[in-house]
Order: sequence, then C-alpha cells, then structure tokens
Amino acid sequence: MLKITFMGAGSTVFAKNVLGDAMVTPALCESAIALYDIDPVRLQESYDMLSAINRNCNGGKAQITKYTDRKEALKGASYVINAIQVGGYDPCTITDFEIPKKYGLRQTIADTLGIGGIFRALRTIPVMFDFARDIEEVCPDAWFLNYTNPMAMLAGAMQRFTGVKTVGLCHSVQVCSKGLLDGLGMSTEGVYDKIAGINHMGWLLEVRDKDGNDLYPEIKKRAAERTEKHTDMVRYEIMKSFGYYVTESSEHNAEYMPYWIKSTHPELIEKFNIPLDEYPRRCVRQIEEWKKRRDDYTQNSALSHERTHEYGSYIMEAMETNVPFKIGGNVINTGLITNLPSNACVEVPCLVDASGVNPCYVGAIPEQLAALNRTNINPQLLTIEAAVTLKKENIYYAAMLDPHTSAELSTDQIKSLCDDLIEAHGDWLPKYK
Repeated sequence: MLKITFMGAGSTVFAKNVLGDAMVTPALCESAIALYDIDPVRLQESYDMLSAINRNCNGGKAQITKYTDRKEALKGASYVINAIQVGGYDPCTITDFEIPKKYGLRQTIADTLGIGGIFRALRTIPVMFDFARDIEEVCPDAWFLNYTNPMAMLAGAMQRFTGVKTVGLCHSVQVCSKGLLDGLGMSTEGVYDKIAGINHMGWLLEVRDKDGNDLYPEIKKRAAERTEKHTDMVRYEIMKSFGYYVTESSEHNAEYMPYWIKSTHPELIEKFNIPLDEYPRRCVRQIEEWKKRRDDYTQNSALSHERTHEYGSYIMEAMETNVPFKIGGNVINTGLITNLPSNACVEVPCLVDASGVNPCYVGAIPEQLAALNRTNINPQLLTIEAAVTLKKENIYYAAMLDPHTSAELSTDQIKSLCDDLIEAHGDWLPKYK
C-alpha cells in the first residue's frame, strides 16, 4: 500500500488541502496516510477532520493513522510532506519581530529572508536534518515534499547535505500571472507563462495569450494607469524599475530589497502601502479563525473537499501513474539558471513523472534579475553554512549581507542583534561556536 507521511500534521487546514487532494485523486485514494505532530491536540484534530473527508469523499478507502513516534510515522513511506513550524508563533515568531524592533529594524513577514527568515532557518534546519537521518534509515527512497519556509534555505540544506530526494514547493508560481492579470482587469483565458528565479523572488519572464502575443506591454500600460492605493504596489514598482513582475506578494518583496522599508524615509511605508508586522497579525487572525472553525473541521460529519491547486497531490499522482505534470519546483542549480550560483536553490519549471522531479534548463535570466536574486542568495547560503558548521560568524555574515538589514543597521548593530536573538531563542537553537 502506498504510504504518505505528513510531518507537522497539526497544520490542520494545510493538511486538509494536501491530503484531502490525495484522497480525491484516484491514483492516491487508497493510500496509507500517516499523520505526525508533536502537539497531540492538533494531531487529533487533523485526524478527526481527515477521517471525515475519507468517509464522505473517498468511501473510507484511505487508511489514516496518527503517530507521535516520528520514525514509526516515516517507516516505509513513499512520500513525506513537510509543513512544520519550529517554535511556532509564540514564542519564536514574536521574538523574530520584537527583538529587531529594538534596533529600529521593521519587517512584514520575516519567514523567507531578513533577520527573521535567517533565524527561522537556523531553528528549523537542525530539525530537518533529524528528519533526514530517519528518512535515510526507514524510507530511503521517499520523496520529501517541503512546504515549510524559508524554502530556499531549508530545501537547499536538505538537497546539499542529506541523501534525501527533496523538492521545495510554493503557492506563488501557479497563481502569479492569474493574480496579475485579474488585478488589471485582463483575461486569463489561454494564458501561458514562463517563471524562473528563486523562491518568492521568481520572475515572470514571459506571459502570453493563447495566440502567442506578448502581454507585457498591455500589463505595464495598465499598471501605470492604476493610481488608487492597492495591495500590490511594491510589485508594480519592481516591474516598473526592473522590467519584470515578481512571483510573491508585495508584503513579502518589500523586505527582500533595500528600497522600501527605510527608517530614513518613513513616507515610503504609506506611499507603497506596506503592511509592517503583517505576519504576526496574520498569525493572530489565523489562530482566532481556527478557534471559530475548529468544530466545523473536526466534528462536521458532512465535511467535503475539492481538489486544490497545491502541487503535492499532482506530484504524487504523476510519479505513480507516469503521466507527466509540470510544476514550479525548488531544486539545486545544476546549470539550470546559468547566471546564478551552482550551490543556490532555484525555482524553475520541472517535469514530474515516474522518474521523479526533472528540472528544466532555463539559461541566463536578465542580468538585473539575476543580480537581485544574488543579493538574496548570499544570506541564504551563509545561513545554511551557519547551520552546518555551527559557527556564529556565519550568522553574522548572513545578516550583514541581507539587503534590508544591512541597509538599516551598522555591522556592530547587526552583530549585537544576532547575539540578542541567539540569547532570546535559547534552546530553540543549537549551540554556536
């Protein structure tokens, strides 16, 4: 029996999307589904919810089991889906935002780059390496589908320093061109695109209608005419300044570059509608929303599910049926994007079939886009280096090379900030030399 293991199954709504998708997919619907989480309450809630979907949408064909023993959950798995959050909102996300504020350093999301993204990676990579050791022992042929951020750092660490077959998956690629065109009142019918770069900073290199016409001239014209305040202003400005639209949201990209969140120019926050502290607010909203919806998800006997756009089930289906499916995947840059470093984790089109995840050659992307990517790749690589070597100096290097952090703070301030974050995170981090 095909076995799918979900790590961090207490991410109940996300588990519903990915595993619910599997249960309504004929090639996957009779799988053994193993749920693992360190929180027994959330684990039980996910089990109850998925059991209802299995009964209502799948005729009870899947075999769902919950585990608190990680190795038992992984044993014999063909696919391992990762959605953990080490340290959670409280205390670790709060720490990632509040300590930098004392230095005047403000953030929006802090889960991908910036000082918050660096420390999220530093507390997550050791746990991922523990997963890898178990996978190599009890399910060495499994594919590891990583959804946890910071994607490029976590997937890159797994791909370079473990023997686990890993691909990083995000939501932003499949909704990028549709979201852009919808916001500009343009048709999405028959539209196709080409996207490549790095996670959360992938580039819409081409976007064409069904007849092959380039849509960028009309996109840029309409974007320039859109003068009302909206939630995508940073991305419009990036497109105006650098020529191309970027995959991930404006609130994310506002903190990946040095141009938007500046203590010396606070007026930019209002001008570009940048939501400072958005992720903590989002976490609080999600916690409150879950409290309101918990009973609907866990006790509603009529709970149903329709397949979502998440890549997970489509990847597993393609591998099991050998019917190819195209994704945007995060993989090591084995000459795929020729003007980005070879040890970087890049986001490129990949063809999935029974042979696995097969990345597609992209070649050189426009040099200004590669340059922007490299400013993000630098701290990514040094954060991985810090996690592997446990040398504190590499944490300093990563933070000093981060575009937003280095634009706001001096080298001494950055080192002091890192020391304060290491102390505040305590046992959530390993000991550094």
